[in-house]
Amino acid sequence: MHVTHLSLTDFRSYARAEVPLGPGTTTIVGRNGQGKTNLVEALGYAATLGSHRVATDAPLVRTGAERAVVRAAVDRAGRSTLVELEIVPGRANRARVNRAPVARPRDVLGSLRTVLFAPEDLALVKGEPDGRRRYLDEVLVALAPRLAGVRADYERVLRQRNTLLRTARAQRVAPAALEVWDEHLAAAGAQLLFSRLHLVRRVAPHVAAAYAAVSGHGDAAGEEPGADAAGSPARLGYRCSVPEVDDLDVVGAGEVPELPGRAELAEALLRALAAQRRAEVERGTSLVGPHRDDLVLTLDGLPARGYASHGESWSFALALRLGSYALLRGAPVGGPAGAGDPASGPSPEDEPVLVLDDVFAELDAGRRRRLAALVAGAEQVLITAAVDDDVPAGLEGDRLRVADGEVARDG
Repeated sequence: MHVTHLSLTDFRSYARAEVPLGPGTTTIVGRNGQGKTNLVEALGYAATLGSHRVATDAPLVRTGAERAVVRAAVDRAGRSTLVELEIVPGRANRARVNRAPVARPRDVLGSLRTVLFAPEDLALVKGEPDGRRRYLDEVLVALAPRLAGVRADYERVLRQRNTLLRTARAQRVAPAALEVWDEHLAAAGAQLLFSRLHLVRRVAPHVAAAYAAVSGHGDAAGEEPGADAAGSPARLGYRCSVPEVDDLDVVGAGEVPELPGRAELAEALLRALAAQRRAEVERGTSLVGPHRDDLVLTLDGLPARGYASHGESWSFALALRLGSYALLRGAPVGGPAGAGDPASGPSPEDEPVLVLDDVFAELDAGRRRRLAALVAGAEQVLITAAVDDDVPAGLEGDRLRVADGEVARDG
């Protein structure tokens, strides 16, 4: 899979931009503030319906404009797909695939897959749990777009249940209707939790191997992702708000326990909700569910948050993205997906586009070289950089120059 053309209308700083792209490596060079990150942000939006920089759509629309339009032409094994998104703050966005309207914008998910690493990703290691939960859910949707509906259902039920809890707090009594919403929350939450647990188990070896390769740990540098996962100091785990699942060793060393099924998780969620009923009414919010969970990152057995150095944190953040990229492209780490795994992986033609936004300037020479070796074989890599010297020599390819809102190809 690769993008052949990106077209923007009133997106961020661009009144209009037409950007031809091709397979291999393309580097977008421009001084800070010229708009190079806006281009890859638009591409990421076409793939995920979200921005890696802001939580709402309003900043994506150029000042003075009423809407923005993003179009991405995608080649998948010789078959062309055109994804179009109209972003209208305060109103429902609209989407089309191959010029035909779709019922909901999320119906375009899966037409384009991207894995984007940006400086903001340092928060995956140093920041709050919500960013790590979002990381997991974005990978889930990239693997199985139908899970976007599961996540939307859970968030809808959570909002309605929290509204009821706030009312209960004011009345100082738990309404009978709360039991109905417990059932809904447990059903939707079990689906999401089941998928996350399987994802963490599958992506963990990829992340461990990528960390070893980027950081130069042991002899892993330059090897295929997944070659040295066992010897890597980087580990993933999952901390669940349901006590029965909280101590589950998702990644494991040696014999790994069987993961619970959806029905088992739903029952555990219901028991946990019942146990927290008084506390939830007193606080007016839901205290149990996937929205309270966390992806646990450890280095040599210590929490990466608070213990990892700046360089280690960068390597871990990179490893999370490279690990998801390896999983999405179908790298055979850890054997085939289990029969109950909802994310068995895409076909080779769905290899995601890899985007590295202003990454190399933050890395030392060794990490630059090792990262370049890891990504050089990708079908399509888009890199942004302030100056040409930031990009290692091993990533030759097309160069685009961005200046004063204009995008031009070198030569």
